[in-house]
Amino acid sequence: MRARSSHVVLAAGFAFFALTLSSAHATAGAPTDQIKATVDKALVVLKDPRLKPAAKIKEKRELLKQILFARFDFTEMAKRALGVNWRRRTPKEQEEFVRLFTELLERAYADTIESYTDEKIVYVGERLDDTYADVNSKVLTNKGEEFSINYKARLVNGEWRVYDVIVENISMVNNFRSQFSRVIANSSYEELVRRLREKADRETQRN
Repeated sequence: MRARSSHVVLAAGFAFFALTLSSAHATAGAPTDQIKATVDKALVVLKDPRLKPAAKIKEKRELLKQILFARFDFTEMAKRALGVNWRRRTPKEQEEFVRLFTELLERAYADTIESYTDEKIVYVGERLDDTYADVNSKVLTNKGEEFSINYKARLVNGEWRVYDVIVENISMVNNFRSQFSRVIANSSYEELVRRLREKADRETQRN
């Protein structure tokens, strides 16, 4: 759960936190519209002068979490990240894993918030397949760099919820699944959970 995973998660998180609409929106459908609406709310928080001081970081992160994380389907993400091992867990174990996985992503995304510097995003396509959708985009940085972001979402109670983020053709969920499967194969599911708990405890102590 180290270098490459961290880069993928942070890049995906950075893109999600830094979205600013810079292209015509005429052909966009409900998935893109809903993601844009969520991000517009986040931008209000990011640009709020009252929340700029370092003393306001925790407050800003909490507000952003409430706004942005409502767009993620963490249960589906955790289920896909655990792969075939999900069905082997009890409902109680599944519930704990979703919580630990959510906390893992929350910690990774939190580090990207202060990096916002008006990066631009161009939506380049949207594909619908019944209750599933792909929202394709590219992010343009102030340094002239460009990278692709693909949001995979599914329709849940009228809301398009993101269950995976593909950064430069690297799936965040698949990346985690490879690492989780490796730990389970080399040790056990219990060892994986122990490591996730340990990470959560260290973060709690740090804060």
